[in-house]
Amino acid sequence: MNSTDLRLEYDRLCDELNYHSYRYHVLDSPVISDYEYDQLLKKLREIESRHPEWIRADSPAQRVGSAPQEKFAKVQHPASILSLSNAFSPEDIRAWYERLLKLDARIAQTDFVIEPKIDGLTVVLRYQNGVFAGGATRGDGEVGEDISANLRTIRSIPLKIPVDAQGPKPPVDLFVRGEVFITNKDFDRLNQRLLENGEKTYLNPRNTAAGSLRQLDPALTASRPLTLLTYQIVAASEGVPETQKGILDYLKSLGFPVSGDVRVYGTIDEVIAALPGWNEKRNQLPYEADGIVIKINDLALANDLGAVGKDPRGAIAFKFPAREVTTRLLDIEINVGRTGVLTPTAVLDPVEIGGVVVKQATLHNFDYIREKDIRIGDRVLVKRAGEVIPYIIGPVVEARDGSEREFQPPQNCPVCREPVQNLPGEIAWFCVNFSCPAQLIRHLEHFVSKSAMDINGLGIKIVEQLVAAGLVKDAADLYQLSREDLLKLEGFAEKKAENIIQAIQGSKSQPLERFINALGIRGVGEVMAAQFAAYFQSMDRFRYAGREELMSLEGVGPNIADAVVDWLSRPHNQELLEKFKASGVWPEGKREKDTGKKQTLAGLTFVVTGTLEHFTREAITAYIQAHGGKVTDSVSKSTSYLVVGENAGSKLEKARSLGIKTISESELKALAEGADA
Repeated sequence: MNSTDLRLEYDRLCDELNYHSYRYHVLDSPVISDYEYDQLLKKLREIESRHPEWIRADSPAQRVGSAPQEKFAKVQHPASILSLSNAFSPEDIRAWYERLLKLDARIAQTDFVIEPKIDGLTVVLRYQNGVFAGGATRGDGEVGEDISANLRTIRSIPLKIPVDAQGPKPPVDLFVRGEVFITNKDFDRLNQRLLENGEKTYLNPRNTAAGSLRQLDPALTASRPLTLLTYQIVAASEGVPETQKGILDYLKSLGFPVSGDVRVYGTIDEVIAALPGWNEKRNQLPYEADGIVIKINDLALANDLGAVGKDPRGAIAFKFPAREVTTRLLDIEINVGRTGVLTPTAVLDPVEIGGVVVKQATLHNFDYIREKDIRIGDRVLVKRAGEVIPYIIGPVVEARDGSEREFQPPQNCPVCREPVQNLPGEIAWFCVNFSCPAQLIRHLEHFVSKSAMDINGLGIKIVEQLVAAGLVKDAADLYQLSREDLLKLEGFAEKKAENIIQAIQGSKSQPLERFINALGIRGVGEVMAAQFAAYFQSMDRFRYAGREELMSLEGVGPNIADAVVDWLSRPHNQELLEKFKASGVWPEGKREKDTGKKQTLAGLTFVVTGTLEHFTREAITAYIQAHGGKVTDSVSKSTSYLVVGENAGSKLEKARSLGIKTISESELKALAEGADA
């Protein structure tokens, strides 16, 4: 190819790659694959390496490659980049409107535009003859910092407009205001990648975006998943639309990314009525938003209203209740759950988040405290999103004064003082004392539940009474209770006491799988308990199960095997089993000759979904197991059949996508009875 043709090819590649970048990053509608795009970009770079004198300002190959800078130059903005005054209630919005109405009667006839207030970093982009010519931070509103090299790395920023020949011709000089940010999903991925590489993670998307944009090395900025949405024309050499909605549509037609979550309201009453919905919508946005911006749609009217200081009168920010605040971490307490898991909880200097006073927050686990380097006495960033439990994001390291104390995980359970355990490969730390008082009530609640020993009438309130009265110190003590013991408790009469004693004694006939499940061994639920019962056939065999024997069973990995062996090796747990045996609670497994059921479903795995007509969920599980089948909770390639009831959910769709056969209750019964299903 001669030089002239090669130059034409270079220009064509630049234009084509810019077009495809626009479709991918702005329209989210690519027409070529990533591989094809990479091949075109490779050709472009090859030409530029041979002819660096041809490199265009809008070359996609130049998004990364600038040398690190020593410092950022100052840039004078073409017009003031104003901030916004804040409103925190519908009353504040009404008061803002009434003030404007007194200044200009035209306010009564105007409509309003609402846009999400993205929690990112404000930037001003400059274009000359449709080509990106630089960009700056907001700075003090008059002068910002030149971060052109870094902005060039953000793929949602067009390097040349229009990217679509059918779009309008841009002004010769154009200044566009936008917000650079990181989406929640990209932020989580970034932190996960950093965590896997053993690097420091970031506290929140906003600070990460701001820090990324102000890197002196553009290559570092390019490694961060930054994106942009635009919402204002700061200055233009030619006429532009005279409404805010028109500006957004115009920017979009030029190829700039704009928010799809923009709404127009005819009156201030409609705006105020919409505020609760926006607060709910906040949790559905793909990025962090700390409020919404309410703007007068008529830009001429908005300009006539002027500004108060650096706040324009024609727009106001309605702030959502805070979801992230800082406060002092006073202490770290340890809670012990039913299965013995030790969970650290932050004790905080009380602070209001989203209208709720928060005094405690979760710290997830001990590894999280270590990885985030969270110390007692730190000023910490606390988040409460939606209705979830508040949690600590991380420490504000810059606020440390040297008085902070590093936290060390406890070596003994804070309740029973037994040694705690952290198995290799697991995050959680455990108290392995089955009779630990902190675990007792929750364990008893599990022991008597429907999926375990199914002791009808023995709910959590009665369990708490029994423990408080000292009548029950472990689950085996339930079988030593008498009618007279219960009559001493508040709220008990003859009939109620008799019914509960009968229910307790009746539970002795529960099958082996229910008893194993009731023991509350970590990692052993209904399905695993049924598998153990089918294999070991008796508690006499199960109580001496070995690690290798357990791991020979399908679905039993080293963690579950170790948890079972560890539980069984504890002397107080073996003493507990002896108490059960002495009380007559020592079930045997049901062999085929015992059940009278042919094992017609042996080797088959079932999943159940929806509301069943003839079975409860527990009953159909027992029915399938009695005929030799296996029941699991989730659909996978190993699932033989999905049993479908009314109002089936996502399991049905997954089964269809995997080609798993679906059957009804009647078809299951036919299959189990050996008929042609």
